[in-house]
Amino acid sequence: MVRLKDIAGRAGVSLMTVSKALRDEPDVSEATKARIKSLAQQMGYVPDSSAQGLRTRTTKLLGLLIPSTTDPFLARTVLAIEERAHDLGYDLLLMHTLNVPEREEYCIRHMLARRVDGMFISPVYRIEPEARIYKELAAQKARVVLLGPAAPFCNQFPSIHVDDLIGSYMAAQHLVKLGHKRIAFLAGPLAAPWSHARFEGYRRALREGGMDVDDSLVFQAGSTTDDGVKAASQMLSEGCKATAVQAAHDLVAIGFADTLLNQGVKIPRDISIVGFGNTITSEYFRVPMTTIRQPKYRLGLAAVEAMQQLLRGQRAETKRLAAELIVRASTAPLAQQAS
Repeated sequence: MVRLKDIAGRAGVSLMTVSKALRDEPDVSEATKARIKSLAQQMGYVPDSSAQGLRTRTTKLLGLLIPSTTDPFLARTVLAIEERAHDLGYDLLLMHTLNVPEREEYCIRHMLARRVDGMFISPVYRIEPEARIYKELAAQKARVVLLGPAAPFCNQFPSIHVDDLIGSYMAAQHLVKLGHKRIAFLAGPLAAPWSHARFEGYRRALREGGMDVDDSLVFQAGSTTDDGVKAASQMLSEGCKATAVQAAHDLVAIGFADTLLNQGVKIPRDISIVGFGNTITSEYFRVPMTTIRQPKYRLGLAAVEAMQQLLRGQRAETKRLAAELIVRASTAPLAQQAS
C-alpha cells in the first residue's frame, strides 16, 4: 500500500508538502501540486477515507434509498445521482426498501450508523400523517432530499419530482381534444401524493372540457402491470363503455393494454390509452404508448444540486420539473375509432 511518505521520498519533498498538495492547500505552488498528484497517481496511491473523515468530520458518503433497482422510473435518476456524486468526490451507499416501511426504517438507521453525509430517499408512502423514523431524521437535522413528492409524514424535507398535476392534465386534455367524452381513469396507490395529483389533473381537464367525473369510470389500480391487468378485467366484466383510458402509471397502462389486446380489443381503433412516465417499455410495447415523459436524469441532477446546498449549510427548496406529452400510436381521434 502506497503511503504519503513513499510519495515524499520519490518526489524529494517533505511529508507535509505532499499532504498539503493532495489537499490543494494554497501555500503549495500549482507546479508542485501537479507534479505530486501525477506521481501519486502513477504510484497507485489511494487516499485513506477513514483518516480524512476523522479530520474533516465527513465521510464523503451519501445514502441512496429506493424501492428497487428494477424500478423503471428511478433507473435514470439513480444514474444521474451516481455520476454527479462521483464528480463531486462522493461514494454512494445504495439500499432497497422494497416499499416496506419496516425495511425503510432499518435502512435509514443503517445509513445513520454509517454516518453518511446526506441521504436521497424515495419514500415508502403510507396513509399515517406521521412516521417515527422521519421525525428522528428531522430531530437530528439530517440532510435529506426526497425523490418524489412529500407526504405529510416527510414534508419537512425538500423534494425533487415532476409536476404530476400538470402532466396528468396534459394527458387528459390530449384525449379531450381528440373528441373523447367517456374517459376512464386508472388511479395509483391511495397513499401516494403523486396519485392524488394525477387524479386532480385528470379532473381539471375534464372540467375544462365541460364534463364531470363519472365515478363509474374511475378504477383503483396501483403502480404495477398486475394492477393494470386487474383493472382491465374489472372494466371488461362491468361492460364499461369508455372510449379512452388514462392510467396514472405506465406499468398499469401496459398491463391494461396487454389484457385488452389479448381479448381482441384493437388499440386505438376500439379504445385509446395514455400512460404516465415514459418508460422504455411504453415506447416498445406492441402498440407504442402515448404517455407523459418525466425528465428522469434531470431529476437526479436536481436532487444532487439540492444536496449540495444542504451540505453547504444552506436551505434547499422543493423543485417540480416540467413534464412533457409524448404522442404515440395508442391514441386516436374518436371519429377514427367509430369509422
